[in-house]
Amino acid sequence: MVTTTYQTYRQVGIREDLTDEISDISPMETPIFSMLRKGAPAKNRFIEWQTDSLAAAADNKLVEGADATYLTATPTVRLRNYTQITGKALIVSGTANAVNTAGREQELAYQIAKRGKEIKRDMEKAITGNQASSAGTSAAARTSAGMEAWLTTNTLYGGTAGATDGADGGFTAAGTVTAATDGSSSNLVTFTEAHLKSVQRLCWTAGGEPTVALVGPFNKTRVTGFAGITSKTSEFGANPASGAGLAIVAAIDFYVSDFGKLKIIPDRFNRDRTCLVLDMNYWSLHYLRPMRVESLAKVGDAEKRHMLAEWTLCSKNEAASGKKADLLTS
Repeated sequence: MVTTTYQTYRQVGIREDLTDEISDISPMETPIFSMLRKGAPAKNRFIEWQTDSLAAAADNKLVEGADATYLTATPTVRLRNYTQITGKALIVSGTANAVNTAGREQELAYQIAKRGKEIKRDMEKAITGNQASSAGTSAAARTSAGMEAWLTTNTLYGGTAGATDGADGGFTAAGTVTAATDGSSSNLVTFTEAHLKSVQRLCWTAGGEPTVALVGPFNKTRVTGFAGITSKTSEFGANPASGAGLAIVAAIDFYVSDFGKLKIIPDRFNRDRTCLVLDMNYWSLHYLRPMRVESLAKVGDAEKRHMLAEWTLCSKNEAASGKKADLLTS
């Protein structure tokens, strides 16, 4: 190279080449939040509902002409869950909102959109998780009990001899839901087909018809490896004779047993140590205040916004669903 060649390393004034793309791979799928039916709006800091059940089937025969024997009627059970406020605040300076930015037209709008997605993920985590309910105080936040905490009827825990099993939480006489107790780390077990089938059978026997099995990423791979799945399906492209486009399908999205069909859904935000087997007909989401963006008082050269939703989860009858807890996650 001629030593006097003028190169870009010395050149001044090269324009910046910044694309109008912002790559964000943060997961946005919130399957249970999306599947939950939206119930009637809440009207208070908590909502209440009732459950009931029939007497067990019995050998029922009467003597001709005998006097009637009157049974003692059992009352309904009154349940409740508290509304939880989930929100985020943001502040963007006037200058930051005015400058020319790559990948978005206005910084304030971009930040609002991001916070909205984050709130949705936070709600998915709370809804599916082992979160107890709380009435809150003037200094402590209210919390809505999550699915895992509600479940008590059809629950299976670890199973290692001599180790500490997990234990149910559930609704209490005090009107709150307590979180389930996790089993000891020495009591975690490998998720098996027998576990899933057992929980599904318990739900069906109780009267439920679950359609969803919610698992974390590791235990989704465990389902795919169940022994009951004896072969994988091959799919061909346009020219199967030459092998072009050959694909081996090595994932299981549905599980069919004697007690119905389950859609196997991986969720990044529930606890991988627990498989939830859910009858979605008996869960609903209720808003006291749907998702909103509020402008806060402007006291300087900045725009302030507060985003929030006030909501609660209704477990119409937890006996329709179940769980296998204390699972290995690696």
